Amino acid sequence: MTKDLFGEKRSLKPVFFIIALFVLAVTGIAVFYAGAPPIIKIEPEMSTIGRRTPVKVEAAEPKRGLVRVRVELIQDGNIAVLEEKNYKPASQIPFFGNKTEKDTMAVVAGLEALPELKGGNATIRVTAGRAGTWLRNPPDVVEELTLPVRLTPPSLQVTSAQTYVTQGGSEAVTYRVGESAVRDGVRAGDRWFSGYPLPGGGPNDRFALFAVPYDMPAPDVRLVAEDSAGNVAETGFIDNFTRRPLRTDTIQVSDAFLNKVVPPILSQTPEIREQGTLLDSYLMINRELRESNAKTINSLAENSRQSFLWNKPFLLMPNTKVMASFAERRSYVYQGREIDQQDHLGLDLAQTRQAPIPAANDGVVVLARFLGIYGNAVVIDHGYSLMTIYGHLSSIAVTEGQTVARGDIIGKTGETGLAGGDHLHYCTLLAGLPVNPLEWSDGNWIKNRIAGKLGSAFSFNP
Repeated sequence: MTKDLFGEKRSLKPVFFIIALFVLAVTGIAVFYAGAPPIIKIEPEMSTIGRRTPVKVEAAEPKRGLVRVRVELIQDGNIAVLEEKNYKPASQIPFFGNKTEKDTMAVVAGLEALPELKGGNATIRVTAGRAGTWLRNPPDVVEELTLPVRLTPPSLQVTSAQTYVTQGGSEAVTYRVGESAVRDGVRAGDRWFSGYPLPGGGPNDRFALFAVPYDMPAPDVRLVAEDSAGNVAETGFIDNFTRRPLRTDTIQVSDAFLNKVVPPILSQTPEIREQGTLLDSYLMINRELRESNAKTINSLAENSRQSFLWNKPFLLMPNTKVMASFAERRSYVYQGREIDQQDHLGLDLAQTRQAPIPAANDGVVVLARFLGIYGNAVVIDHGYSLMTIYGHLSSIAVTEGQTVARGDIIGKTGETGLAGGDHLHYCTLLAGLPVNPLEWSDGNWIKNRIAGKLGSAFSFNP
């Protein structure tokens, strides 16, 4: 018993009782407050395991946090540890200490991780530990996913012959793939040219239009077929390759030119900003905006129609003078010093001012607007990722989505964008890559290199 300020007697039992409850609660938490069972997700990118199968693993434990996570690939007693991490969980006393509630790991299962791997099935096993207490050591949580193993790539057979290609030039190849193939085409360096079903062919007959990039002096070109497990079959098929070194040219950049081209491009391209000086803004346009425009063109190629929209040679603008050729490496000089270097990847064709521009071939207009360095531009899709671009127009006479025929007037020449004078910048594109346009305007070349390979799949009218 004790007395308060007024001399009344009060019992201490309630105080002792509260203290006892607190001690019991703390003891109970310290003894029994173990981590919750972690939640595990195993998400492979492919439905089978091959040489390299990317797998995303997620583990989550929001109560006291993760303690450890181990990812393994298992088959017939052989085990490969793909990833293993340890963490520091929160204290047994709630609200004390940091914790990792969730973690995501990107691992690669397959033959490269487990050399003993063979056909059949294999298991991806994820083990996640739980935070224990003084008296409790809860068991780990284990999640497993069993997948079939496929280590043999799809079959791949070239069915066309005599593949002759020039640096910066195009070609066609026909081939046959095995039923397990999910992706096929031609790889040229870091460029990819998708394969398509061969019209009129069998279920596994394919073809691809491809090119050797203009800046590739030796043909690093392979026909490729890949299955859902990431197994890849490759074969070379180039019979003859002709080098065509880049031409060189020097462009004098004057203050008058900068004043002429920079402000209009800045005003028409809100995603870029003035860089302080005309020269700095010009360099950003010539570099960053040029690259951004190339990405836009590549994205158009990804949605190209899967059909031949044309059947005649490509028409070059008539009665013109070639002011610049395809694949020229340009050095830009300002006040006597070189300030930049870029590649010119089309034909510059000049006639009279604001001359009418014919569509090079049948197709569908997929772009008709201002496009950075090209100024007012038109892009026509001719099918199977083959496109033509017309730049520096003074006016545009077509709209996006419009079907045009060979020779239809699509606009007039001009000097918008980075043009130094009135002309047409004309470029042929294959999967977004600029290629030599003169080949596609040559009926004999098309007959021998394209139509001759595709046979009845392509009705060419020279």
